Amino acid sequence: MNKLNYNPDVLTCLANLSNDEVFTPPNIANQMLDTLPQELWSNPKATFLDPFTKSGVFLREIAKRLLKGLETQIPDLQERINHIMQNQIFGIGITELTSLLARRTLYCTKNANGEYSVVTGFKSENGNIHFENIPHTWENGKCTYCGANQDIYDRDDSLETHAYQFIHNKNPFKNMQFDVIIGNPPYQLNDGGGTGSSAKPLYHLFVQQAKKLRPHYLCMIIPSRWFVGGKGLDDFRDEMLNDKRMKEIHDFPNASECFPGISLEGGVNYFLWDREYRGDCLIKTYENEECISEMKRPLKEKDTDVFIRYNKAISILRKVQKFNEDSFSKIVSSRKPFGLSSTIKGNTKPYVKNENIKLYQTKGTGYIKKEDIFQNEHWINEHKVYVGKAYGMGNQPPYKVINNPIYGEPNTACTETYLLIGAFKDKNRCENVISYMETKFFRNLLLLKKSTQNTTKSTYEFIPIQNFDEEWTDEKLYKKYNLTEEEINYIESMVRPMDN
Repeated sequence: MNKLNYNPDVLTCLANLSNDEVFTPPNIANQMLDTLPQELWSNPKATFLDPFTKSGVFLREIAKRLLKGLETQIPDLQERINHIMQNQIFGIGITELTSLLARRTLYCTKNANGEYSVVTGFKSENGNIHFENIPHTWENGKCTYCGANQDIYDRDDSLETHAYQFIHNKNPFKNMQFDVIIGNPPYQLNDGGGTGSSAKPLYHLFVQQAKKLRPHYLCMIIPSRWFVGGKGLDDFRDEMLNDKRMKEIHDFPNASECFPGISLEGGVNYFLWDREYRGDCLIKTYENEECISEMKRPLKEKDTDVFIRYNKAISILRKVQKFNEDSFSKIVSSRKPFGLSSTIKGNTKPYVKNENIKLYQTKGTGYIKKEDIFQNEHWINEHKVYVGKAYGMGNQPPYKVINNPIYGEPNTACTETYLLIGAFKDKNRCENVISYMETKFFRNLLLLKKSTQNTTKSTYEFIPIQNFDEEWTDEKLYKKYNLTEEEINYIESMVRPMDN
């Protein structure tokens, strides 16, 4: 590329700047707009709202499409611009800065009625892009609208409160009927307990509020963690999976394909919700900027309460379910198998004159007194298997999915770092369980409910229990469940061999 002639889209550059506010690149915004009916772009009465605008990219790309689509109906360019900007396109900034940025993007100046504005009819400097810095509504230390922690977000009036208008009953356009609501909402709030998967999700509140406005079409790009629920998302997951108006889901297991430089475990997806639609949902999965799978199917499979994101896994799961076997989750412990948090560290050497228990802990082992274990003491002298509760899989297949399981001999315990599998009558059974857990078949089924680095008892729900009097291999499992060559190739492509 000739660098002297390289003139990048500033909104593409901006999309790569920050982890705090995830800006949408123009190409992703246009892919989302492509899901909408094309006749909208030639309809002078169609209205569009981005209720959480950041860079203004959605508003700009909508304006470009309308400018072209309405050319024959409104031939005069200035009249067409005025009509589109004043009557068809609306936005709400998530901060004062993003509202100014969005006005600059759409009107070519931060003041919509300014000298350099491309619109000649606005009387207010805000135009149709609104922002108001509003307070949270506190009750018992939490915001009644978004659940924000008062200790963190009860700030000076001059500071950003992250009390977003759209979900705090301050929507300036709440009396309008929109044909399309589209955008990229804020994803989470720091609740004092951490960030990433431990922060409080927020995006579902924007989806729910948008549905209440009853637009004809709703299109948003959000994290894919809702597929399996979890922290504050179980009810939202159920709502989405039972909503027959969900027309399309475009799934990106690797979030960086949408947001370069952003690490978001579990990936992202954008969806199209159609108020008049009733039926199965079109599921498209993307890898390396290409659609690798496409299938129209129900959002909920039989006897499941989560969304199975991988189309090619559906036939495998159905074959497994036909055997009607008990779930492996029945022999998986809850978190903190012995009531010991991950911060506990055992003594580096055995205690003198005490009954010592070998403790499997973060980054190794130590020793703990038997009297310091108050939960599930009966497991201490059993044969069992330990497996790490958390494992970061990375962004692209093939995945390892879990850490190597290890044999937990009698007279041992573990901290919250591990889940416990068992207990079993002897070491041989444990080794057969480990052989099963190390198969690609096992880990592929685990992958269907694993959307973050953490696993829980319920994550193992789709995995059937086997006869652990014998060792297990992928070949035996593929034959038992009568998997086709295509299904086997899919598993082999998704899960890599266990390393030692």
